[in-house]
Amino acid sequence: MLTKNQIKQINNLQKKKFRDQLGLFSAEGNKLVSELLDAGMEASMLIFTSNWTNPQKSKYLKKAEQIIETEPATLKKVSNLKTPPSVIGIFKIPTPSYSQEDISNSLSILLDDLQDPGNLGTIIRIADWFGIKHIFCSPNTVDTYNPKVIQATMGAISRVNVHYTDLNQLIYKFQQEDFPVYGTFLDGENLYEQKLSSKGFIIMGNEGKGISSDLEKMVSQKLLIPNYPQDAPTSESLNVSVATAIICGEFRRQFF
Repeated sequence: MLTKNQIKQINNLQKKKFRDQLGLFSAEGNKLVSELLDAGMEASMLIFTSNWTNPQKSKYLKKAEQIIETEPATLKKVSNLKTPPSVIGIFKIPTPSYSQEDISNSLSILLDDLQDPGNLGTIIRIADWFGIKHIFCSPNTVDTYNPKVIQATMGAISRVNVHYTDLNQLIYKFQQEDFPVYGTFLDGENLYEQKLSSKGFIIMGNEGKGISSDLEKMVSQKLLIPNYPQDAPTSESLNVSVATAIICGEFRRQFF
């Protein structure tokens, strides 16, 4: 059974300062927990009920440092979901890394002060779908290990490396004539009429403010996702995760 102290500690993982202190994050649900375990993420604890009937359950239990079977009512006390799942995993936060060569020869996404956990989680999932292995976030971007972000990734967090860094310094480090920096702007060039590169940075801006003026100065190619038809009244803008999917799709289409 879960002790009161364990319940308190797990609930504390909803807050970034405790995740940072403990180096842990929580993931809920059979599919998500299974994907993280299959990907080799280290499980500090697995908490489950008798309703957890995963065929690989015995294999998964061997991968956790601690296993606790409990009642649904107890699991509900540490769940962030309206309908508590049959299993919750407490995982160790990994330390992502990258090499100069990795970044110089591939596409990476840069996120400038994103605030919505759902958007970040969805963008991680989009990156996974389109084979983008690295996402770089500004320090003020929402925390990757926020429970809402983790749920929205649907397991993609196990395959995409998310880094937090000064984006200006990062761009300066890699910026070369043959390494483009893309950004989306209302005064940009039609995305579908541009010859895109198989490497470079794609900057996506804050939900309300877009890309900051400092980063805009470092963009070498401004892109526009055109509405259709172009002379028709339409929504003011696209959701940032939707825009990311459209842009990544066009990059990959040109090099499929």
